[in-house]
Amino acid sequence: MQLSDKTARQIFEDIRANPARKRFGFGKRVAIVNVDPQKAYTRPDLFPNTAYITDPLQADHINKLSKLARSKGLPVVWTRVCYMENAADAGIWGTRTDTPDSLQNIKAGSVRHEFDDRLEIDPAVDAIYEKKMPSAFFETRLSSFLTWHKIDTVVITGGSTSGCIRATAVDSLSHGYRTIVPIECVADKHESYHFANLTDLLLKYADVVDVQEVYDWLEEYSV
Repeated sequence: MQLSDKTARQIFEDIRANPARKRFGFGKRVAIVNVDPQKAYTRPDLFPNTAYITDPLQADHINKLSKLARSKGLPVVWTRVCYMENAADAGIWGTRTDTPDSLQNIKAGSVRHEFDDRLEIDPAVDAIYEKKMPSAFFETRLSSFLTWHKIDTVVITGGSTSGCIRATAVDSLSHGYRTIVPIECVADKHESYHFANLTDLLLKYADVVDVQEVYDWLEEYSV
């Protein structure tokens, strides 16, 4: 095992700067998949033990990407986590702890379950899925939705980088999608988790890029 005195951020930047690093690239049709931008994870003022802010403009970027995709006739997906009142649908994931901040206590219809108020969601055309496990693909209709829309590239935003973003990205690749993670659009509790997982995604599963690259691709896209 290689050892290093560098921080997770430094390792990420070193690998990202490698000019020989090959990319999966964009395909022909993109979907924006916004993973769990809900108050339990986006509002530290309400939920300091579970929420986090990495880039303060994250919500603005998510809105802009989603609006651009809609304007081009490309699908936008939102997911959020919630559980039954008795947490019977939380599985083994809900058995390790039981505090007010525990995962299984994000109850359907609660404030923790609500999407962040800053988000611009269009329920008339956007797909909204409730999920129980880390990946946005697990036991949701996401895969069939993307197939119907002839999507070959998935852009993933939301949080957390080390949890649901990583799980969704691995599943996205496993389902055969080119997978893009815009750096400014994902967040985590600590920079170490955040950058360590961005590094792993970059090395194995996804293209980790500046959000401007996604803006540029969407601006140029035409049917």
